[in-house]
Amino acid sequence: MKSILAVALVASASAFVPAQNARMVTKLNFEYGEYDGKMFDQESKKDLYNKWDPNSPRSTRNFNPFETYKGNSPDASGIYPGEPRYKDPVRGDVSYAIMMAEKADADARAANPKPGEVPGCPGCKN
Repeated sequence: MKSILAVALVASASAFVPAQNARMVTKLNFEYGEYDGKMFDQESKKDLYNKWDPNSPRSTRNFNPFETYKGNSPDASGIYPGEPRYKDPVRGDVSYAIMMAEKADADARAANPKPGEVPGCPGCKN
């Protein structure tokens, strides 16, 4: 009787042992933006804006770096604070004169938007 009980105990314990090769290797393909880990200043933002196609789907390589979402600006990969994979960008110096030049650039962009740059276009977050 004791031997039958011991065999039954050993046999039932094998149900809790994981099967061999149960783990699968997964590879996450995520490509960060062109300026990830580099200086993300006004010049690099203008470079990304010039490459941005509002009619193509938004990605880490195709986004409007000047677009805000819930009051936040994107990082160098187009990811906003609070989203997975957000990284604080390397920012340039700030001064009043630089801010006035950036404001003039923003006014020029607002006066001459890219063709297809409308809320809800494929390349926009909003």
